[in-house]
Amino acid sequence: SNVSVTINGSGVVTDVKFNIDSFEKEDIDMLEDMVMLAFNDAKKQLDNVTESKMGAFTNVMPGLF
Repeated sequence: SNVSVTINGSGVVTDVKFNIDSFEKEDIDMLEDMVMLAFNDAKKQLDNVTESKMGAFTNVMPGLF
């Protein structure tokens, strides 16, 4: 990927990496879109991990969550 975003368990961005060789100065709009997409992908991955971890608890204690 040309852009990578890392977020912690609270959804806070902790790292952004660019493969700068992939961009020209005129590509700033595209870069901004790629950061947004990378963030959304990282958030989706966090949601999936949270759901899989919490799923074990919600199956044991239905109605609690």
